[in-house]
Amino acid sequence: MYRRLYSITELVARSLALAGGGVLIVLIVLTCVSIFGRAVVTFDIGLGPIRGIYDMTEIGMAAAIFAFLPWAHLQEAHARVDLFQPVMPKPMNRFLDLLFNTGMLVVAAVGTWRLYLGMQDKLSFGETTLIAQIPLWQGYAASLVGAVGFIFVAAFCVLRSGRRLAGLPD
Repeated sequence: MYRRLYSITELVARSLALAGGGVLIVLIVLTCVSIFGRAVVTFDIGLGPIRGIYDMTEIGMAAAIFAFLPWAHLQEAHARVDLFQPVMPKPMNRFLDLLFNTGMLVVAAVGTWRLYLGMQDKLSFGETTLIAQIPLWQGYAASLVGAVGFIFVAAFCVLRSGRRLAGLPD
């Protein structure tokens, strides 16, 4: 059962990370095209910068960052201060991992909840970006996908830490 849950969690985290990478690649291409268009605008050949590239980059970066959070957490790649970890007993380290993973689950849940409320607010007021007039709620919705995945992965990591504390294999 645990192995199956790990496989599902890894699939979710990996898929979100790959989607985030795809978003970054699209942003890179759009930015290069926009820069090229800005460079050749003086030649009057019908090319120019992409209108609203800053808006698209801002929304895409936010969505990509949220998409990467589940993978980083599953791989235990978040920044941590482990100055005293080598001198502490293993059971204490495992307990601290459980405590910190539980804290990360709380942070993920509260952050996702607030992101959802922000999306609802932007949707109800019809706010848009300044240049491209992209509805802001769409950026929140794109980020919400990664945030929900982050909750799922964080919950799994609490389970994994609990199993480690109990001496069960990964």
